[in-house]
Amino acid sequence: MEAWENSLKKCITSPEELAGLFHAQGEDLAQVVRRYPMRITPYYLGLIREPGDPIWRQCVPDPAELHDFTQSPDPLDEERLSPVPGLIHRYPDRVVFLVSTACAVYCRFCMRKRGVGCQGMSPAPVDEAVAYIASQPQIRDVILSGGDPLLLSDDRLDQILTALRRIPHVEIIRIGTRAPVTLPERVTAKLARMLKRHQPLYVNTHFNHPREITGQSARACARLADAGIQLGNQSVLLKGVNDDPQVMRDLMQRLLAIRVRPYYIHQMDLVQGTAHFRTRVADGITVMAALRGHTSGLAVPHYVIDLPGGKGKVEVASARFSPDGSRLTVRNYLGDEIEYRET
Repeated sequence: MEAWENSLKKCITSPEELAGLFHAQGEDLAQVVRRYPMRITPYYLGLIREPGDPIWRQCVPDPAELHDFTQSPDPLDEERLSPVPGLIHRYPDRVVFLVSTACAVYCRFCMRKRGVGCQGMSPAPVDEAVAYIASQPQIRDVILSGGDPLLLSDDRLDQILTALRRIPHVEIIRIGTRAPVTLPERVTAKLARMLKRHQPLYVNTHFNHPREITGQSARACARLADAGIQLGNQSVLLKGVNDDPQVMRDLMQRLLAIRVRPYYIHQMDLVQGTAHFRTRVADGITVMAALRGHTSGLAVPHYVIDLPGGKGKVEVASARFSPDGSRLTVRNYLGDEIEYRET
């Protein structure tokens, strides 16, 4: 058994275990965990300094998750846009391939909170998904997602990448993973060597707070970068985590120092069970204003909204606000004008 697999066996998965470590934990979270599973790796648990801090908020269940009834479990209409199970075809030339339903840490703000880690959700049947991609010559870009693709074994991930590389029109493959952040020991020399064989390959990480950049996570990113893999980062704007302009600036600058290019800051998706993390778009604009001109352009990502209904990502910079600021109008990649409401 590899070290990272052993770490997964030692994860905290119940509020009772957490209460034994943090005596300040007073709420009964068992009901939350029955609906939305909990898992925290020993490494990520070690980054928590006190209950309620930015690391705690990202991984510890909150009763507020069960009090959000206004949003949809699947606001991006991923299930409707799935031509075969576990494959999402929203844009003409690219697809999202859900190869895993598990993560090292179950983030409380997850866009796929409805199914990741839950019984009843299964990864995409690989043969069926690969056959669909092979049948659609316009698809040139495949994004492996989940769950976390790096929770697959090296051999299983290699098989999937090999199958995709046999398709002539697939030009690039991307992997979305939070393993460097939550389980950095997963990024072994063996994994990096295997991934290097499947270039051009891009890995998007998911750091949300400067304290997640540690010696261990920096080494994990360096191992991938040294293998010639280009690294990007997608953060989510989260209340009480990174909605402070100085915190976000610090995060972006530290990412560049470990060879990870800031790519996106996402406005929180309108996902059921996550409303307590949502900020106003105006707050995100304030964060972006603290980056542009105040630090290198390399450290300034795109601030985007992924529109409900599967209508695609749009940059907030191009939005028009209503006079009262409660809604904004955006134009998506198809040229459609869409009104976006923050609640």
